[in-house]
Amino acid sequence: MFDRLIGSRRLRAGELVDVKDLPAILATLSPEGDLDGLPFMPEMTQFCGRRMRVFKRVHKSCDLQYGQGGVSTGRLVNLVGARCDGAAHGGCQASCSLLWHESWLRRAGDSGELETHPVPPSAAEPASFPESWTVNPERGAGGAVRYRCQVTEQPHYTRPLSPFRLRQYVEDYFSGNVNLKDFVGGALRTVYRGLVQIGIGYRFWVRLYNWIQRQRGGLQHPYVQGTLKTTPVQTLDLKEGEWVRIKPFDEIMKTVDTNNKNRGLWFVPQEMGEYCGREARVAKRVDRIINERTGEMIQFKTPSVMLDDVYCRGLAIPKRVFCPRASALFWREIWLERAQPAGQREVRN
Repeated sequence: MFDRLIGSRRLRAGELVDVKDLPAILATLSPEGDLDGLPFMPEMTQFCGRRMRVFKRVHKSCDLQYGQGGVSTGRLVNLVGARCDGAAHGGCQASCSLLWHESWLRRAGDSGELETHPVPPSAAEPASFPESWTVNPERGAGGAVRYRCQVTEQPHYTRPLSPFRLRQYVEDYFSGNVNLKDFVGGALRTVYRGLVQIGIGYRFWVRLYNWIQRQRGGLQHPYVQGTLKTTPVQTLDLKEGEWVRIKPFDEIMKTVDTNNKNRGLWFVPQEMGEYCGREARVAKRVDRIINERTGEMIQFKTPSVMLDDVYCRGLAIPKRVFCPRASALFWREIWLERAQPAGQREVRN
């Protein structure tokens, strides 16, 4: 009974797995190229035959279609370092974390080691995949191509998940997705958010929260909104590999409108604010991504950048706490400043 409650027989975060070879995976797919509604994408073939580590069990996700809450999934996981490069989807740069059905994986055992040598090409090449697996036959407005991927097809392998279904939080912890510190922190943030939304004792709770956060060096009250009607732009022309420092939270909030957006790009205070003041390397510039609902390519008028190992941790967004999807975060250059590489920084006694 308890095993069923927490899904203990399923893969857990940190486990080593062997990704099955491509023919074995193809044998599990429907004519539409999916298993239980989850598409297998050509970008995933580069990982076939490799030994990898489970990042998290994706037993739930944020609602990528409407953004109103969470959804429940089946037997899915994501793997460390396995992100979509968009090669078969018009060069989409969203770098989504790829989802793997457990039927496409085998447990490698605790004594296994990660494979570092190149994997020979599979017998079936991505180019031989049916076009219908990646492109919707129905065109969009003006004849625009509509792509088909794990994000656009999310409604086919998920179902609505109430934030009040407590079993999900039990599984978050016992699956290894969330450690004890983050679990407690996420729970306290949820309680705090509820208290300030009620409005009774609002100033007291905000002051108490800010005092606690100052003691631990954490982000102060993040449930705030910008004030601008027209937002500023700054161009740093950042390149892949450059080091940057994320500006302080208060400085970033001065660049966003009342919807917390800068030039249409959302700054999420509860999640992105946790990274303020930190340094990271630029992973790449981003100027196009696929629209989750329509499948059409969106071209950014103002490019943004993606940073290495900086992703949504799902610790504080209402109705989808502890989402394990680890979506990449996009940053406007006005929210960043150049920093010296670690090897070039002055050492002071």
